[in-house]
Amino acid sequence: MNRSNIKIRKAMPTDLPRLIEIARHAVTAAQWSATQYERMFSSERLALVIEENGQVMAFIVGRGLAEEWEIENVAVSGPARRRGLGSHLLGEFLHHVQSNGGREVFLEVRESNRAARELYEKWAFIEAGRRKSYYQDPPEDALVLKFYFPQGG
Repeated sequence: MNRSNIKIRKAMPTDLPRLIEIARHAVTAAQWSATQYERMFSSERLALVIEENGQVMAFIVGRGLAEEWEIENVAVSGPARRRGLGSHLLGEFLHHVQSNGGREVFLEVRESNRAARELYEKWAFIEAGRRKSYYQDPPEDALVLKFYFPQGG
């Protein structure tokens, strides 16, 4: 990946049409309502996008409550998949959480979503539970994955 054409920044309301388009074509992304997308700009949330050559290619949205954060939605556009952009974006998200006092991050992922599970495993997320029939269309269990930041001592 040529990093000189890559930029990570906070999402802006003007990005919404592109974010919705990316999510619509990413079957594993949460399909949010317009209201849910508008909420991603609230103060307790962090929404980041990654641009390549000036075009938004992926996004991640998370919410923090004290030291615990939840990744609520992630989507990578088709042409950007399997090229390290999602990993780069996740790394930046984790860095931001840690530098703002976060100690752990959790998320739910479809059990069948091997690509996402491999990405999270690479970043040392561990399976912490299962939510039966969490997803619909098609019905499927969710694996709860957690990431713990190393604690200095």
